[in-house]
Amino acid sequence: MKTGAVIVAAGKSSRMGDFKPLLKLGNISIVERIIANFQQAEVFPIVLVTGYRAKELEKHVSKLGIICIRNEHYETTEMFDSIKLGLSYIQDKCDKTFFSPVDVPLFTADTLKRLMQSEAAVAKPIYKNSVGHPVLLSCEIIPQLLQDGSDDGMGKALSRLISVTEEIEVNDQGTIKDADTPGDYQELIEYHNRQLFRPNIEISFTKENKIFDNKLAILLHVIEYDGTVKSACEKMGISYSKAWHMLSDFEENLGFELIDRCAGGESGGASRLTPKGKKLLDKYEDYCNQVRHFAEECFNYCIKENF
Repeated sequence: MKTGAVIVAAGKSSRMGDFKPLLKLGNISIVERIIANFQQAEVFPIVLVTGYRAKELEKHVSKLGIICIRNEHYETTEMFDSIKLGLSYIQDKCDKTFFSPVDVPLFTADTLKRLMQSEAAVAKPIYKNSVGHPVLLSCEIIPQLLQDGSDDGMGKALSRLISVTEEIEVNDQGTIKDADTPGDYQELIEYHNRQLFRPNIEISFTKENKIFDNKLAILLHVIEYDGTVKSACEKMGISYSKAWHMLSDFEENLGFELIDRCAGGESGGASRLTPKGKKLLDKYEDYCNQVRHFAEECFNYCIKENF
C-alpha cells in the first residue's frame, strides 16, 4: 500500500514576519525538516504546494526528490484551496496520503508509521488530548473533501468526517508544535534530531558513469503522472534540456527506450513510459526498498544500539 504526503507552503507567513518554510529550525530549514520526516518513513510521492515566493522555495527543495505544485492564486485563496490543489493532484497516485501545513515540522517518523497502521478513512494524531498533524487520509475520502464547498477550512471539513475518523494517541509533542515561536524549541529540536539519525542511502546504477538514480526515477514517475516531460520538469525544478539529457543518456547506455515520445508544440508533446520503462521503475523501487530495509537493520545493530 503506497502512502504519499501533501505539504502546504503557499501562504505569506505573516505572523512570523519572515518566509516560514526557509527559516532555520536547528541547522536545516523548516521545509527540509518536514520533508526528511516523511522520507524517513518511506512516504512517496511527497507533494509541496507553493505560492508566495514559489520560485525561491522550489529551487530550495529541487534536489530533495519531491514534486512541487504551484497555487498561482495564493493571494486571493485560503489554505483549504491550496490543500485541495495538492489532494487533487495526489489522489490517484497512492492509497493514502498525509496532509500537513509546512509549519508543523517536528513530528517523528515513528508517529507516521503508527498512523499508517490505521485502517480508518481519516487518522489523526492526539497528544495530551490535543489534535495534531499530520493527518492521514484514505484517498477514497479525498473526493468528499474536494467537493466541500464550505469556507470554514480543513479542520471543519474533517470534523464532518468524524464517523470515519480514528484518533490515535501518540507520545510525540512535535505533532502539536508549530513554528510560529521557534525560540523555545531547543530541547524538542534536539530530541527530533536524535530521531532523524539514520542511514542515508542513495542508490544509483552505473556503467562508465551514473546512468540511473533516484532523480531519474522521480522524473519518470512525474512524466507518467502528467503525461509530458515539460510538466514534469516544472514540478521537479529541472530544465527541459537536462531532463532529456538524463533520459537519452540512460537509453543510449541500456539500449531501450524509457518513454514513448509524441511531438508537440509549446506543451512539449505527450509522453508515457514504455512497458520496459515501467518495469524498470517498479524493479528499481523494489530494489531500493530492500536495500534500505537491510541498511536500517544494519544501522540499528551496528550504530544506533552502540552510540
